[in-house]
Amino acid sequence: MLSVLNEDFDHTLNGLSQQEKEKLRNSTILITGCAGFLGYYFMHFFQNKAEVLGIKKVIALDNFMLGYPQWIEKLQSDPIFNIQKFDIIKDRIEGIEGVDKADFIIHMASIASPVFYRQYPIETLDANIWGLRSLFDFYKDKPIKGFLFYSSSELYGNPDTAHVPTSEDYYGYVCATGPRACYDESKRFGETMCMLFAQKYNMPIGVARPFNNYGPGMRLNDKRVPADFALAIKENRNIEILSSGSPTRTFCYIADAINGYLKILLHGSYDFFNIGIESPEISISQLAEIYVEAGKKVFGYTGKVVYATSADKDYLTNNPQRRCPSIDKARRILKYQPSISVDNGVKRFLRFIKESEEGEYKW
Repeated sequence: MLSVLNEDFDHTLNGLSQQEKEKLRNSTILITGCAGFLGYYFMHFFQNKAEVLGIKKVIALDNFMLGYPQWIEKLQSDPIFNIQKFDIIKDRIEGIEGVDKADFIIHMASIASPVFYRQYPIETLDANIWGLRSLFDFYKDKPIKGFLFYSSSELYGNPDTAHVPTSEDYYGYVCATGPRACYDESKRFGETMCMLFAQKYNMPIGVARPFNNYGPGMRLNDKRVPADFALAIKENRNIEILSSGSPTRTFCYIADAINGYLKILLHGSYDFFNIGIESPEISISQLAEIYVEAGKKVFGYTGKVVYATSADKDYLTNNPQRRCPSIDKARRILKYQPSISVDNGVKRFLRFIKESEEGEYKW
């Protein structure tokens, strides 16, 4: 196991209370969308901490639409995993052995990168709506302990300055007919479904609204900014920004984010939470400079930041100008305390890429 991952897994684990850890003992966990960025971290975390947490089984499903990663093949040999090719949109969940015994469900079978969900808009919509509905229909009468649905900070659209940092009670400013609508609106509808099934069937559904996660497990051809910049560093070419670089974000390192998602999963009752980090809110240009400095230290990087215009006319359409969460609710109710700065996180991400160049990270 890579040293960065070991450190990250310990960080994620140490952020859980003893009571939260005990809830996972002897549990079976179902994960949809296991082959993506978050799936990489969840799967390796559960493998690494299975004995400590007493996890019995992980049933992992994915349609592998965007590729079949080599790391999935490596995990296949571990008896804790049952990894299956499965299309959450049309396949029947009851056809998978052991799913009726699942204690916890993590539903993240949705494309999250704007470049790719715009290529597959209907599939993205269907996974968030009909895929979620099929899981609810199957589990509504079963004694599950937690169900985690991945919504998105895109739910908020482009908030005005009075609503930044953005709290969970902000309704959002979202275009229902724009190029991002397949993702934004299906997440919004998914959240409505979560509320209704929790009300009617008393299901322990937790909703996560992620804010700009990055780190180990992110595919370098993901086409989101943290991956684009990391790939440029790895290949020692200039970092290209396809905008003015002025939009601002906060960036939450994966080890902090997964700790928050686990806390929602283990909360045991319906609620919805922003998961991210509140500061610093920095521009894309500032993020690029952080990558340049970290790249020099980790890779001996010699490139620079340059600016260009995307050939895709809709590349920046409905792109939020600011994205910064209020995490007061998660801090108060879940005791969520992210602590890894973007400078440290970027350095850790690049260290991970360098450590894994021999093959473990190849797709």
